[in-house]
Amino acid sequence: MSGPLRIGVLVSGEGTNLQALLDTVHGREGIEVTAVAGSRAGIPALARAGAAGVDHAAFAVGDHADRAARDMAIADWLAQRGVGLVVLAGWMQLLTPEFLDRFPGAVVNVHPALLPAFPGLNSVEQAVAYGVKVHGVTVHFVDEGVDTGPIILQRAIELPDARDPAEVRGALRTIEHALVPEAVRLIARGAVSLDPENPRIVRTSA
Repeated sequence: MSGPLRIGVLVSGEGTNLQALLDTVHGREGIEVTAVAGSRAGIPALARAGAAGVDHAAFAVGDHADRAARDMAIADWLAQRGVGLVVLAGWMQLLTPEFLDRFPGAVVNVHPALLPAFPGLNSVEQAVAYGVKVHGVTVHFVDEGVDTGPIILQRAIELPDARDPAEVRGALRTIEHALVPEAVRLIARGAVSLDPENPRIVRTSA
């Protein structure tokens, strides 16, 4: 690869995972956070991008003909900035297949559960209600399903007496802030590949 790996980050809220990327990998190890797209204007994550001097913009669905048109507008905007990897960092909406086709094998997501358990929204609440003793975080490639793409990294934490979803989220956030940059570093180094015999299996090397 010539030049840095340019990262585009999609955000919908506070942007703490974006901040983790800005603090740990941006401008280091051949990685550059180049563009941050928000699902609406005025969210803290876009302010974080602005404070870091990173190009950013809001793409509300209501400003476009439909969700597909909005997603294509984001894809065009990212492509114009040379983005080679898209990171969904608290992006709370499904992306259209057409968007994924623009960045084949280069869209990753962080999910606050140990997939394939508890996919989709409210995963922490689901896990607490189910009474699980071990919670965790997954970073995975994005496909057309809901949190069904191949798993890159996972990390677990034992919380045997967890009753409060907010408490669990707080514990998982620390893991997210480590795992997302770690996955980006591995991808930037070319240390992530799919097993040719089983593309569900992601191989990582040091």
